[in-house]
Amino acid sequence: MRQIFTTLFLLFVFLAVSVYAQETRVTFLHVNDVYQFMPVEGGKRGGLGRLLTIKKETEKENPNVIFTLGGDTLSPSVETRTYRGAQMIDAWNAIGLDYSVLGNHEFDIKTEELVARIKESKFKWLGANVFDTRTGKIFADLPPYVIREIGGVKIGIVGFLLPETKETSSMESFLTVKDYCAAAKELVPKMRAEGAAAVVGLTHLFMEQDKKLAACADFDLILGGHEHTLLQSSAHGTPIFKMTADAREVGRFHLNFDRKTKKLTSIDWEIIPVTDEIKEDPEFSPVFEKYKDLLLKLAEPVGRTAVELDALSLSSRTKETNVGNFIADAYREAVGADIGFVNGGSIRADLLYNPGILTKRDVLSILPFNNPIIKVELTGKTLREILEHGVARSGPGEDNEPGRFPQVSGIRFSFDPSRPAGSRVSEIFVGGKRLVEEARYTVATSDFLVTRAGDGYVMFKDAKILTPAESAPKDSEVFEAAIKNAPDQTIAPRVEGRINRIN
Repeated sequence: MRQIFTTLFLLFVFLAVSVYAQETRVTFLHVNDVYQFMPVEGGKRGGLGRLLTIKKETEKENPNVIFTLGGDTLSPSVETRTYRGAQMIDAWNAIGLDYSVLGNHEFDIKTEELVARIKESKFKWLGANVFDTRTGKIFADLPPYVIREIGGVKIGIVGFLLPETKETSSMESFLTVKDYCAAAKELVPKMRAEGAAAVVGLTHLFMEQDKKLAACADFDLILGGHEHTLLQSSAHGTPIFKMTADAREVGRFHLNFDRKTKKLTSIDWEIIPVTDEIKEDPEFSPVFEKYKDLLLKLAEPVGRTAVELDALSLSSRTKETNVGNFIADAYREAVGADIGFVNGGSIRADLLYNPGILTKRDVLSILPFNNPIIKVELTGKTLREILEHGVARSGPGEDNEPGRFPQVSGIRFSFDPSRPAGSRVSEIFVGGKRLVEEARYTVATSDFLVTRAGDGYVMFKDAKILTPAESAPKDSEVFEAAIKNAPDQTIAPRVEGRINRIN
């Protein structure tokens, strides 16, 4: 009996090895929205030095590894205010990134700076639907796609950027983002014709857009970004994945091909948490050494918080938060306005801050854009339109995490996301008194919203600018000053019912 069992076991091992020998495996490692190369959450999560360790361990198991980034890395971050994204290029070059799609926040820095960062990259950037209208060509002469032959198999990789980029970044007027679906319909068949055994979409889109993309062309896998949320979905037979921000985890995707026919037979995947249990690879240390002076300066304390601060992106973009209230109050008081108004997407840290010391890095991580805070005057009618725009994508089946979502001071309102966009806001009170549409109010807000119609706030064009951007304080300066001016330099903001979400 034992001999029969042993024989069957050996036969099973032989068959398993034989099947494996008939397959070629290509492994994708994927992260997205990585704004800093150092670990986050007090060193507990993320860190590109740890990603290098994971990459090397993966290559020991399978040499056919492709490392991808789903966009948003050059901005916004504390370091980019000084180094204009060069620090992230150094970091990605050190760990051996292969491909990145352009994210909307790549366009926060000047175009010439972005082109310089692209030239400094040892990896390839993709963005098949981003065009320079002056030349009619893809931005920065990027390739429309790449065909990567690895392990004897050809893999097609194509990148797409979200259409809302002009609303959510400082993209210059001569650049345009074309329809991603039309581009996919044109390019994917070309990739197949060139022998691509699998086509991977590398995207910086909303999940709903990723699903639409899957219906436009024959994709085998879509690896995305933008939402800062760990998401897994499928549409039209195509699996879609995206990680959270700052490399808190890495997705590992095994594409298995028949060795003879080169056909894709299956896809396996796992999500690997990047924690402090993973050692940083020593080969990454030169990057830290290069930038350590700034990193140490950012550790200087500026004050304390007596309560947990909710600076999560999901919170800032969906509901009233205590840190949103504090920032909006700081804006309003800094320029002496009736109202403080903050677009939730400008609050970037994506962290919960425990009670305790707040450092320079904390302040700049929460508000990294360095936008002037200006004072404008507008009518109650325009203010209502602004609030309607702020909650316009908060209903069922909509974005639900819009960067335009408002954090406010000096104002209280209700909104019903189940109602049609444009008629969701009710019960608006300014300074405790019901809104009067003919009355005029002053608002403290970011110059990004007023002069650049950031996040689609075109209704600010009707506002009268009372303090120009040139003489206005910057967002993080206002925030830091408010902390330092608090009693004992300790803050304790609360959620106060300024925004009431109905249904």
